[in-house]
Amino acid sequence: MTRWLVTGAGGMLGSDLRAVLGARPDASLTALDRAGLDVVDEAAVAAAVPGHDLVINTAAWTDVDGAETAEDAATAVNGAAVASLARACAAHGARLIHVSTDYVFDGTATTPYPEDAPPAPVNAYGRSKLAGERAVLGILPEHGYIVRTAWFYGEHGRNFVATMLRLATRRDTVDVVADQHGQPTWSYVLAGQLVALGGAALAGTAPAGIYHGTSTGQTTWYGLARAVFAGAGHDPDRVRPITSDEYARAHGAAPARRPAYSVLGHDRWALAGLPPLPPWPESLARALRRPGFAALVPAPS
Repeated sequence: MTRWLVTGAGGMLGSDLRAVLGARPDASLTALDRAGLDVVDEAAVAAAVPGHDLVINTAAWTDVDGAETAEDAATAVNGAAVASLARACAAHGARLIHVSTDYVFDGTATTPYPEDAPPAPVNAYGRSKLAGERAVLGILPEHGYIVRTAWFYGEHGRNFVATMLRLATRRDTVDVVADQHGQPTWSYVLAGQLVALGGAALAGTAPAGIYHGTSTGQTTWYGLARAVFAGAGHDPDRVRPITSDEYARAHGAAPARRPAYSVLGHDRWALAGLPPLPPWPESLARALRRPGFAALVPAPS
């Protein structure tokens, strides 16, 4: 029986990890949301980790714009707290899988970022997440795993896919940015990948280090919006392309700069004996049939 600890278990990814691990008879799961474990409390972290074989950390400061004026607070959660988890894992022989982000890159590339590409965050959130990555790599060089994800959506929380489904029933047209590129990634599929990686880590078949947990393929926010409309039975031509500059002029510039290119490479999964995540259109089609999304899809007339 493998003993798993999931932090941040009340969030989008944490909820899906609870479902994935809860269905495994060989897994003993401790799932702690923020009320159950405040990860910035080092003493509480030190008390929570013992007795577990593997920790998956999904707890995070996720307010990208808010981090611009509260970088110390963001780094306390995304950096210092991760170091506390890593130290506790090192002390008790547990593996740690830490979920990170494409925002550690500057978004100026034109080809997918490999796992060993030099980080260069352009906002406070990215810097705070990079601090967490460096803590894991420094404290757990043999037993620490970083999985970067991007363009995340799921049933349990606010996200772009759910927003598009709602807007499709409220507006005749929707303007969506068409000059930012990324890989829409379904949280439920990533949860399964994290569990598979954890199993490989415990079996000694997955080298420690950085992996990229995004769907294969790539699109723009405009392309994703069209796919959501079409998948829900709406006319995708109701989605209209605009540039990032046009969006900023209409809605005001966001405090935090966003990478324009968030496409990640997936070569290291082969070293772990695991395939990368499925293509994003395949995952989206499956996700739209899930209850949380299907409730937002109009019934056939």
